[in-house]
Amino acid sequence: MLLQRRQVLAVASVLPLVPLAAHAHHGWSSFDADRPIYLEGTVRKVRWQNPHAELELELPANLALPPNLAQRALPAQTAPVDGKALLARAVLPTRKDRKWEIELAPLTRMQAWQVAEIKPGTAISLLGFTLREEKGDAVLRAEYLFVDGKVYGLRSSPA
Repeated sequence: MLLQRRQVLAVASVLPLVPLAAHAHHGWSSFDADRPIYLEGTVRKVRWQNPHAELELELPANLALPPNLAQRALPAQTAPVDGKALLARAVLPTRKDRKWEIELAPLTRMQAWQVAEIKPGTAISLLGFTLREEKGDAVLRAEYLFVDGKVYGLRSSPA
């Protein structure tokens, strides 16, 4: 009886944490892969955990597409994604939110790419996809991460 009570208490102590870990996870099918979105800004919050790393990004008031975006070099391993075509088709979001939730790759993939843990205050840019028709929360699922002069293809592995 005492063992059962301990088990119940252990489960009950973990249950409040479950919604926090699962609230922001979206499957790829929720995102509009036909409309690549470009974002850049300053990282304000970081959750470096599975199922994937997440950031809160604050955009500048004057967000604009870089004139050389389509010419950026991309990792060869990401060729099946046709990143060059994505960069050429990139647009800014239609919504005007200044804070965005960014979904990166699982930590194992981030480690394989040797992405150092991103800290608050870091300037980054991204190419990715928003929820269909930009409905709901301001969320971007990152396809490419540009940080510290490097680019990472987050749907592929570096090997």
